[in-house]
Amino acid sequence: MADWIISNRMWGEIFVLGAPLVEKVLRPIIVYMFLVILLRIFGKRELAQLNPFDLVVLLSLSNTVQNAIIGNDNSLTGGLIGAVALLASNYFVVRYLFRHRRLDQLLEGKPTTLIDHGQIQKKNLARELMTRAELMTVLHRQGFYSINEVEECILEPGGVFAIKRTEPPQEELHYGVIIDRLERLDEKVSRILSSKA
Repeated sequence: MADWIISNRMWGEIFVLGAPLVEKVLRPIIVYMFLVILLRIFGKRELAQLNPFDLVVLLSLSNTVQNAIIGNDNSLTGGLIGAVALLASNYFVVRYLFRHRRLDQLLEGKPTTLIDHGQIQKKNLARELMTRAELMTVLHRQGFYSINEVEECILEPGGVFAIKRTEPPQEELHYGVIIDRLERLDEKVSRILSSKA
């Protein structure tokens, strides 16, 4: 009998909501909207995860808002409802923004050019609260060893870096083609001379 009572109480704690259903749906939606606005205010740097401090902030942020999302309810059902509300919010926001491009640009922001024509844009770097060392770390991760190799570096609204390699000057390209042709011509002449010998 005691086992049956304990079993019923256990199942009740797992599946019975500890908060009203409307509250379970509204809490994640409100936290979701708040975080979207907050990340927009604090900029693309938080999304790029440039250094250990930014990573710690993002990880701590999820733990900080956890109680705001679930409230006093620790039931399995409450957690599942909260997860569905978060995913549904994201789905509808992304769908809505896809159809309304201007609003999407307003919420996401615009790309920031950090390097233009091989020159660091110090004003833009300062606006994104990035140091030259952090920019160099990003470039090194992408396989660039100096600023001279980079024509353009743009920090996209989603925190992704778009980097364009510097193209060699046209004269250098022509020189390379000429050298390549001369080497092939030299090989042909060597083969002809060795066949006559």
